[in-house]
Amino acid sequence: MKITLNGEEREFGSELTIGELLTELGLQSNRVVIELNREILNLAEALPRQLKSADKLEIIQFVGGG
Repeated sequence: MKITLNGEEREFGSELTIGELLTELGLQSNRVVIELNREILNLAEALPRQLKSADKLEIIQFVGGG
């Protein structure tokens, strides 16, 4: 399955949900905002959503610091 992730085309061996993708990328779901095909998603609805080939996904991660 090929998707565009943060502007870069990426290929994954199998179909994934957004939640599974976040886990694979090592990202915590409570620290990100998800945009799928130019639509910002509610996180609770986004995690179980199945990705499809050619989807365009933007993941913005919050970083703390001081």
